[in-house]
Amino acid sequence: MFSRRRLLAAAASTAAALALTACSTGPTSDAGADPVASSSTSVDEGAFPTTIKHAFGETTITAEPKRVATVGWNDQDVVVSLGVIPVGATKITWGGNAKGSTEWFDAGVAKLNPEATVTRYDDSAGIPVEEIAATKPDLILGVNSGLTKEEYDKLSKIAPTVAYPGQAWGTSWEDSLKIVGQALGRSTLATELAASTNKQIDEAVAKYPQIKGKKAAWATFAPSDLSVISLYTTNDLRPQLLRRFGLVDSPVVTALSKGTNQFSANLSAEKSSTLDADVLIFYVEKPDLVDTLKKNPLLSQIPALKNGTYIANADNATALTMSSPSPISMPVTLEKFLPKIAAAVDGTPQQ
Repeated sequence: MFSRRRLLAAAASTAAALALTACSTGPTSDAGADPVASSSTSVDEGAFPTTIKHAFGETTITAEPKRVATVGWNDQDVVVSLGVIPVGATKITWGGNAKGSTEWFDAGVAKLNPEATVTRYDDSAGIPVEEIAATKPDLILGVNSGLTKEEYDKLSKIAPTVAYPGQAWGTSWEDSLKIVGQALGRSTLATELAASTNKQIDEAVAKYPQIKGKKAAWATFAPSDLSVISLYTTNDLRPQLLRRFGLVDSPVVTALSKGTNQFSANLSAEKSSTLDADVLIFYVEKPDLVDTLKKNPLLSQIPALKNGTYIANADNATALTMSSPSPISMPVTLEKFLPKIAAAVDGTPQQ
C-alpha cells in the first residue's frame, strides 16, 4: 500500500510578460479563459489583515505575502493558478517529471515568468523544515497536506502557516482555491476561477452522458498480498472528483467508508464478487498485473474485471491530476482521464 505522501496513491499563453520576482504577477488575463490567472490587479482591496481558521487553530496574515512556500501536493498548483509563483514547493516523487514537478505547473510558472525557479524539497521522510526555512518564506501553505501538529508548530516559527481546514489530505480543489485565495488576498479571483473551472468540467462531462449515475470504485492491489482489495474511501479526493463527474460510489465503498476518517479500506478477496462497480479503476506498476488479477481464483470474480469495464492505470502523471486536482491540472484530467472513464463504462478496458 502506498503512503499518502507518495501516492496522492496516492495541463494559451498570456500577453507579453513583465520581468517578475518569485512572487510577482503576470500580465492581465481573463481568468475564465486561462487556468493561470494574472494577479497584476487582482489583490482585493482591504484583503489584509485576514485570519484563516484551520485544523490547528487560526492564522492571521497581516499583509500581502511576497514569498510563499507550499507543503501540500497541489497547494503549489493553486498558488500559481492565482498568479503567484511560490519560492518553494514539495517535490513530486510520484507522477512528477524529471524536475520533481509537473508539466502543468511548469507551464503555469512559464506563463507568469519564464525565468523563475522554484525550490523543490522532498517530504518523503517528513516535512523538511530546514529546507523550507532556507527559502525565507513569509507564508507557508499546507492547505491540502498531511501536516502533523508538531510539523505545524515548527513551520509556524518560520512564517505564518495555514493548515488544512478539516481532514489531512482531504481538502477539495474548490476549498483549497477558496482558502489560498483568501491567504493571498485574491478571493475575488479565486471565486471567478472556481466558476470557470466548474464550467470546463460541466462542458467536458456533457460529452459523456453514459457515465452519469454509474457506480465507481478506485482500488490498489499489492502483488505481494492479493488476499485483499484496497479501496479508496469516500473521503479521498479521487472518489470526490468521480462524483463531481456524475458517477456515484460503489455500495461497497460507501459501506466501508462509514465511520472512518481513513482514505482507504480493505475488502477481503473472498468478497470480490460483491464489488459492485460499473467501472473499476486501479493502479498498474507492472504490465502483467491485469493478467495476474484475471488468473487469480478470487480476484477474477470482480464484476468489472469479468466485464472489461475497468481502467488499469499506468500513467501516473495523469492519475496525479485525479488524486491532487487543481485548476491548472483539470484540463489534463478532462482531456486524458475522463474519456477513459467513458470508454470503460462502455465496456472497453483501458490501460
